[in-house]
Amino acid sequence: MAFGHEKIEKNVGLLAILIVVAISFGGLVEIVPMMYQASVVEPAPGVVPYPPKELAGRDIYIREGCYNCHSQQVRPFRWETERYGDYSVAGEYVYDRPFQWGSKRTGPDLARVGGRYSDMWHEVHLRNPRDVVPESNMPGYPWLADGLINAEVMQQRMRALRRLGHPYSDEQIEAATGALENVTELQALIAYLQWLGTRQPVDDKTVAAAGGQ
Repeated sequence: MAFGHEKIEKNVGLLAILIVVAISFGGLVEIVPMMYQASVVEPAPGVVPYPPKELAGRDIYIREGCYNCHSQQVRPFRWETERYGDYSVAGEYVYDRPFQWGSKRTGPDLARVGGRYSDMWHEVHLRNPRDVVPESNMPGYPWLADGLINAEVMQQRMRALRRLGHPYSDEQIEAATGALENVTELQALIAYLQWLGTRQPVDDKTVAAAGGQ
C-alpha cells in the first residue's frame, strides 16, 4: 500500500487524474441530491416569473454589470437580516437565469430593495447617484433614459425561458407588446428594482400560511 501511494505521488499525470476524480465525486455528492430537493427546484410560495417590463429591466441590470457591486443574497445572520431584511431562500431564485448571488458588496445587497424607495428616487439615483447619496462612488447611467425596450426581443426571450420551464402563457407573451410600448431602459430597470423582494415569502409563518413546508 505504501508503495502504491508513493507511486501515485511521483506520477504527476496519474495524481492529477485521481484529484479530478475525487473532486468530481465530491461535487456530485453535494450537487445531485439538491437537484431533487423540492425547496430548491420549485418556486417558493408567491414567486412567479418576471413580467415583461421587469424581465427587460433585469437584462439591463445584467448588461450594465450591476452585479459586480451588488449581490442579491441575504445570508442568515443577524447583522445581515437587520440591515437588508429577511434572509434569502433557494425557492426565490427558481426563475433567475442567471442568479445574482455574490459575495462582493461595494454597494448594498439588493435582494429586498423593492418598495424601499420611490420610483423618482431610483430615477435620480440612477442618473446621478450623488444627488441622493453624496458619498456614493457608483457611476451614473443617464443614457438609460434614451434607450427604448424592444418588445419583439423580449417576447423571444420569454418564449426561450418558457422552454426552460418558466410558465409563461401565450397570452402573457402577446401582452408584452403593450406592456413594453415606449418603455425606456431606465423605466424597465426601476421596475425590476421595485420588484426585488416583493414576491417572496419573508418568514416561515408566511410560507406555512401559503401551504409551503
